[in-house]
Amino acid sequence: MNTEKIMNCERKSFQKIIKFRLPHRFMMIGISIVLLSIVGMFVRAFAMEGDSDWLKLLLQKTLLVGMLIMSMSKDKIEDEMTVALRAQSYAIGFVVGVIYALVMPYVEFGVSNLVHSGGENFKNLGDFQVLLFMLMIQLMFYHNLKRYR
Repeated sequence: MNTEKIMNCERKSFQKIIKFRLPHRFMMIGISIVLLSIVGMFVRAFAMEGDSDWLKLLLQKTLLVGMLIMSMSKDKIEDEMTVALRAQSYAIGFVVGVIYALVMPYVEFGVSNLVHSGGENFKNLGDFQVLLFMLMIQLMFYHNLKRYR
């Protein structure tokens, strides 16, 4: 087998993965999923009684899926600038998310020990909280970078 053919084939398949974007109409689908999830969370918190942890987890996962769909959908006009801005926003979201995941448990621990005089236990962040924060930062920075380009 020709090594160059194998490398070109792998490069092409890798580029397909990198350049994958959902069509623009998926932005509204993502927004709808996010809004329905948020409304469901409020309904679950204020109108439902009993043990509904499974519903909480389901709504959290659908919120993340909706935000991911929003993040991966194309703009109406997709050019090199929007691709670069999207890459920048993913990088910023990742870095800020990692810093958040490293610092926030210590902040919560310190504040809870100041508020409550007893020794509070150290708590790690959950995956939902970190992923939600990273997606929110990515979407916020992408739209702000796009607005001020």
